[in-house]
Amino acid sequence: MKKFFIAILFFFVAAESYSQRILTLRQAIDSALRNNLDISIARADVEAAQVNNHISIAGGLPTVTGTLNDQEQITAVNQKLNSGQEINRNSAASNNLQIGITASMLVFNGWRVVATKKRLEELQKLSDAQLAAQIQNVVANVMVNYYDVVRQEDYLNTLSYSLSLAQKRLEIFQVRKDVGLANNADIFQAQIDVNTIQQNITQQQLVLNQSKISLMNLMNSPDSAFRIVDSIQVDNSLTIDPIFQAIQENPEVIAAQQQIKVNEQVERETAALRYPAVRVNGGYNFSRNQNAAGLTLLNQSYGPFIGLNIQVPIFNGGATKRQVRVAEINTRIAELSRDNTIVNLTTSARNSFEAYRITLQQLEQARSNYDLSKRLVDLTLQRFNLNVATIIEVREAQRSLEEAGFRLVNLAYTAKIAEIELKRLSNQLPL
Repeated sequence: MKKFFIAILFFFVAAESYSQRILTLRQAIDSALRNNLDISIARADVEAAQVNNHISIAGGLPTVTGTLNDQEQITAVNQKLNSGQEINRNSAASNNLQIGITASMLVFNGWRVVATKKRLEELQKLSDAQLAAQIQNVVANVMVNYYDVVRQEDYLNTLSYSLSLAQKRLEIFQVRKDVGLANNADIFQAQIDVNTIQQNITQQQLVLNQSKISLMNLMNSPDSAFRIVDSIQVDNSLTIDPIFQAIQENPEVIAAQQQIKVNEQVERETAALRYPAVRVNGGYNFSRNQNAAGLTLLNQSYGPFIGLNIQVPIFNGGATKRQVRVAEINTRIAELSRDNTIVNLTTSARNSFEAYRITLQQLEQARSNYDLSKRLVDLTLQRFNLNVATIIEVREAQRSLEEAGFRLVNLAYTAKIAEIELKRLSNQLPL
């Protein structure tokens, strides 16, 4: 009856496992590209830069302003004229109406408008590069977390296989006890081994669930009920020289280069403050002033106007000169930042490739050791069943199998992480 209930339990656990949806790497990447909040913010920045990249923001279009002022007033009038006539009036109403429309067009300001428009274009390109860099980073993080789930599931599979071996060893002891060839101490120790592995499986299941939650967070999805059936396959064809060359096309480098161009336009904008600014103004004014008492009962005028406004900077305490100097320093800082970015990416590529190369060399040996460990534990278990091997030999073979399995999946994961980083640095990740 106990075995029956255990079988029923495993049936429902297996049914729940297979009812979970299968998540592929492509699906995880696509979901992150659609839903990741960091990418959404970067896309909003691109949209804002596109809207802002307009000649009107740069000040290159005319401005038109309409004004209306209507003032009603009640006054007391007391006037004495040179003719001897006097005018006295209390609560005399008066109205002053002013209507006008004015257009202003910038003709010249030291090419500041041209530099500002160019800066807005470079800012748009900068936001595009930053979006590309953000996408590359998110895709890399998704791949790292995806294969971490694969790694944790491989850990769990290794522990499950070890559990099956421990249970088989327990069954052998129980059979031996039934015929008088084993004592309770052997059974108790075998049961302790089974319980310990079950506890390790429970702990590993928690780690696996946490890895799934981290992956779902990158995808901005609350559903962690999924299975991954992929294995860790490492691309062993990467070489270092093409990666060094491709670093120049890395979005982070492109963004740093765009920041230099932005700062260069800021230099030109600041230098333009030294030149005169010329504006042409024109418009139409209407003025009407009506009084209930006084010498002038009605005064009305209207008509178009046109004028030229010139502002010449003469002296401002050397502020413009200092602003130009600061702008030049900022450009030099941007150039140093670009060079530093290239150095950091190149150093990261060297380190990642070294880890990639060494781990690939160890990976083949780890696969061989894992296969040998499986054959050893099977052989030792057969010998134990024939009462030729001791329990210590079986436990040692089982421990070697667990360590070989953990080492193999860790090396595969390490090599895969190095591969992902190299492809991120060379802008080769799948999008």
